[in-house]
Amino acid sequence: MTKTLASARTVAVGTGALSFEDVVAVARHDAPVEIAPEALEEVRRTRAVVEALADDTVPHYGVSTGFGALATRHIPVELRAQLQRSLVRSHAAGSGPEVEREVVRALMLLRISTLATGRTGIREETLQTYVAMLNAGITPVVHEYGSLGCSGDLAPLAHCALALMGEGVVRDARGERLPTAEAFGAAGVEPVALREKEGLALINGTDGMLGQLVLAVTDLRQLLTVADITAAMSVEGQLGTDDVFAADLQALRPQPGQALAAENLRKLLAGSEIRESHRDPEACTRVQDAYSLRCSPQVAGGVRDTVDHAARVAGHELASAVDNPVVTPDGRVESNGNFHGAPVAYVLDFLAIVAADLASISERRTDRFLDVARNHGLNAFLADDPGVDSGHMIAQYTQAAIVSEMKRLAAPASVDSIPSSAMQEDHVSMGWSAARKLRRSVDGLTRVLAVELLTAARALDLRAPLKPAPATAAVVSALREAGAPAPGTDRFLAPEIETAFELVRSGAAVAAAESVTGPLN
Repeated sequence: MTKTLASARTVAVGTGALSFEDVVAVARHDAPVEIAPEALEEVRRTRAVVEALADDTVPHYGVSTGFGALATRHIPVELRAQLQRSLVRSHAAGSGPEVEREVVRALMLLRISTLATGRTGIREETLQTYVAMLNAGITPVVHEYGSLGCSGDLAPLAHCALALMGEGVVRDARGERLPTAEAFGAAGVEPVALREKEGLALINGTDGMLGQLVLAVTDLRQLLTVADITAAMSVEGQLGTDDVFAADLQALRPQPGQALAAENLRKLLAGSEIRESHRDPEACTRVQDAYSLRCSPQVAGGVRDTVDHAARVAGHELASAVDNPVVTPDGRVESNGNFHGAPVAYVLDFLAIVAADLASISERRTDRFLDVARNHGLNAFLADDPGVDSGHMIAQYTQAAIVSEMKRLAAPASVDSIPSSAMQEDHVSMGWSAARKLRRSVDGLTRVLAVELLTAARALDLRAPLKPAPATAAVVSALREAGAPAPGTDRFLAPEIETAFELVRSGAAVAAAESVTGPLN
């Protein structure tokens, strides 16, 4: 869900931190990936460090020891290749439904990015095979359950590493599910025989939760613009005032997101005949609007600021090399705790909280349209013939059900921890779980805003002959052109909700408004 589709440009890895746009381009739009030559040079240099330890009689974690609570066993040289294979096979222990293709592709890209830093000690041929698998559109089957978010997203990454070995199950570029060996053969990709340290390097990172964070931030930024559009339509349709969105009033509380949301509302409501019809204070007896109308920029602004904080955390993580142990720039091989997902898990939970609240205020605005005691002259439930017709009564029920679900999803995952690996991994982040529930919340918010848009558009039509603002009128026109008819007697409502959902999800609602206002925040 982006305002403009990412181009099919090649994404270069190893030239610095990946951008959000890079991740979206690869995950959603199949942009090809290549490794920068200077990155490959560093990969070769640090691989030599690992190989120098391969025959060392001194134990080195990940090279010549077991893993987790089994790290006390020193593995003889002749078993070290089996050690890496066994690690991947045993850790590919996910269960449940398949994870979405875009999530797996984001995860793969982010693991490639860390491998390309040279800090993991992986071989160049292993890294290039991973890139070839991604570029061929081969997507390992990853399951919903298995990651505790520490040591990173072990099970999801292990399913990808298993495919790199030519084992397990994948989906090809056409989406067909088949054995990895068959997909590799068709695509001309040669599986990898893992060597010292490589199995660990392939599975020890926060890539799954980070990829989902990047996608969620991208989607929420667009939905925040939609939320301002639907709020403007609701203020207008409920004969609310735009005076409270004045820049000087907003400046009295200099929250940055609030200012951006209020600026959007001013642009969207400019030139509204409906608003002008009740601007005269002598003709309008309402002193102030309900909170769900008047406080729209305060709520949406707080969400904006939280999303920006989450984006900063994601940016730091995109610039990270997460593995354990790592090969430092001066050639040391050191254990560390950078795989712990806490920083990412926290902001994933924060986003689920603010998404639920943004959905909640949207549902409250919608409900006001349907109540004759609060909708200022419109029919009950916006029905054509109330009693015979029910109008949008049950559309609000759908919203309420989604908002209730989103409130449950707002309960944080990151405060839970179940110790694992015989108490060696005695505090975990649950960041993957936070990411999975956030994806459901983002979908829910999209649907809630779609219902508000559909209901507000109906109300604006019912205010005729008064005309809405040019910007909100453009959104109503886009909705009608997409297939949601003008007000009338009751009809099958679910398809109209889906039409509005697609208008929101695709970015078409924002594009319609911006065709009048210019770029919105």
